[in-house]
Amino acid sequence: MSSPAISGHGSGPDSRSLDSTRSPTFSYTRKRETVVIQDAETYLPLSRLLKEGDTILLLTPAVPPRPASSSPKTSCGDPFEPLGRALAKYHPWVRHVPYLPRNGITTIHAAHIRVAAVVVFVISGPAVSGQTSQVALAETTRTACGSRPHIILACCDVRSLGPLERSFPAIVQIPDYSPSELEAAAGSLFRESQRLPPAGPNVQNLILAPKAWPVEVWDAHRDVEAIYRLWCDCVPDNYKLSRYMFQSLLQREGYDMHYVVREPRTAEIVGFCATYTNYVDSGGERLIGCMAALLVHKSYRNRGIGLSLHDYAAGQLVRTRGICRLQLGSTFPRLFYGLPLDSPAEDWFRRRNWPIHPHSSEPGTGQEACDWILKFEDWPAAPGLLPSELTFRPCELSEFPLVLEMVKRDSERKDNVGWYDQYVKLAGSLNIRDIILGLQGDRIVATAITYVKKTGSPVAEDLPWAATIGDDVGGVTCICILDDEPDIASKRDTIMIRLLDSCIRLLLEHGMRRMFIDAVKGGEEGFQSMGFRKWERYREVWRDV
Repeated sequence: MSSPAISGHGSGPDSRSLDSTRSPTFSYTRKRETVVIQDAETYLPLSRLLKEGDTILLLTPAVPPRPASSSPKTSCGDPFEPLGRALAKYHPWVRHVPYLPRNGITTIHAAHIRVAAVVVFVISGPAVSGQTSQVALAETTRTACGSRPHIILACCDVRSLGPLERSFPAIVQIPDYSPSELEAAAGSLFRESQRLPPAGPNVQNLILAPKAWPVEVWDAHRDVEAIYRLWCDCVPDNYKLSRYMFQSLLQREGYDMHYVVREPRTAEIVGFCATYTNYVDSGGERLIGCMAALLVHKSYRNRGIGLSLHDYAAGQLVRTRGICRLQLGSTFPRLFYGLPLDSPAEDWFRRRNWPIHPHSSEPGTGQEACDWILKFEDWPAAPGLLPSELTFRPCELSEFPLVLEMVKRDSERKDNVGWYDQYVKLAGSLNIRDIILGLQGDRIVATAITYVKKTGSPVAEDLPWAATIGDDVGGVTCICILDDEPDIASKRDTIMIRLLDSCIRLLLEHGMRRMFIDAVKGGEEGFQSMGFRKWERYREVWRDV
């Protein structure tokens, strides 16, 4: 028989020190009380399920005590100890184990779950930037529980957590995690408690199951102004675009398909999803579908608009002939390369079956890619001191077919989607001279595209951020180095430095003083050592169809 216990700080798998796991509390507009939001499997009251000796596993997040807790007994330590003590008054066999959002659910948690009769998982609030959300960890424990009763205790307004009812059969809501509310929650788990009324409107659905909204194809002439205002309201300042540039990015005949949700009474656009299709490689048959942006008006969030847009747009892309991959973000034209790193929407997309697993080595599962910017005055390189068997210069018209062959080979090997098309767009134009070549003898071993605004470059039209940052910023993109060959691989760093130096020299001729490089994977220490700083960071996320 298990012995009754309420574990303190040393009982869990992780240190209970207070750190960056603080979860924000949200205002609660309903009457402050404990409410059983859902009990689909009739787990409550627990007094009907538990027998003597059955263990309740209480899993609580490591968060600081609430500031209002001024009593010496509650002003430090674990703020959920009152919950463990209150549960033990009803059933003495309680095991209280903490979890840290940054560490996730460990094998030690899994071992405790295996011997528990009931699991109570506490969520203190919505996701914190840079951490796995508590909802995602709750889903992990729900899976580990199997047929064991699994109860969510939300210490916040459940609407701030997204739709939960499909994932969790039992959900109890309290306004916050003050001792008095936690004690009341314990009582609600063991006694018949107030439930949302069955009569009248289905309040459970109003809180947890946002409705499906009708989705329309956008009207390029009528809607662009409203969508531009929505973009400006939703994105950080560094992503603000001119109206003209924004419209030109959206209107790509044959490649774009965008969707809106309107407020039914006023026809105001309250949600927008931008999608594009692009060729994966030079074959001209396989396509990638890009979910480039998903925006919802701030006053209409947590009401199902984003989900309606997401599911409709993804369904349309999947049904497009030739689509073999879906990507979060866009290749070209570029709005966001991927999901911005530490986005509060990261867990939302993960729950929509996007494979966001940053610690995985599998491509497309959330690995970091960076946009970099360099002030030319910070460039430390001295190319004249580097080996001279390589030469670097602008591309000549007669060399362009060789460039395409080289880019085709390198981009297919490295899965650089859309790069080949960026080079092809320069065919037959003076912008071929925007390509910088690295040659070993007569052989092309490296290439890069430079671009500046107002030169007619189609690449500049697809990549707006250099010009948006400043008039003195030129861009470099689609850097290819044939490093699959040993003699080239051994010189890769040298080739990269000299290639970038040649790009700088060409951009200086156009009056530029800074350089922007987009969507670079890896090489962080090298770029920083050369004077670059990060402009934006993304998670590269895609899934095969």
